[in-house]
Amino acid sequence: MKNLKKQRRIQILALAAVSLVVATVLIGYAMKDGINYFRSPSQVTEAPPAPSEVFRIGGLVSEGSLVRGQGETVRFSVTDGGATVQVTYAGVLPDLFEENQGMVGTGRLVDGVFEASEILAKHDETYMPKEVVDALKAQGVYQEPES
Repeated sequence: MKNLKKQRRIQILALAAVSLVVATVLIGYAMKDGINYFRSPSQVTEAPPAPSEVFRIGGLVSEGSLVRGQGETVRFSVTDGGATVQVTYAGVLPDLFEENQGMVGTGRLVDGVFEASEILAKHDETYMPKEVVDALKAQGVYQEPES
């Protein structure tokens, strides 16, 4: 009788361990598409990601680079002071999007051009995304906004 109880406990513990491993693997698999790594333009030019990898890029919109094309297609450059990456976006830009302002885009790098599927812009005159501030500080070009 004691041997049967001991065997049952071992079976339950083994089943719980297997269930925990399966649940962890399923959660990790489900989250892999939802994770977008942030890269600065310098990081993108130094080590270009694969065309299938979705990531975020952020920096300042280069002055004089904003070109509106046919329909809703927009081309511009984003820079962190060290490197510049061309960006294309087909869609309506946020109202606060403009040159010399911070932005973060989500998309893929195809043939050296970042094809954005989403563009986020600052939401007040002093806001800049944390990732962009960190990248600009790493480059040594960040300037504190005037209060």
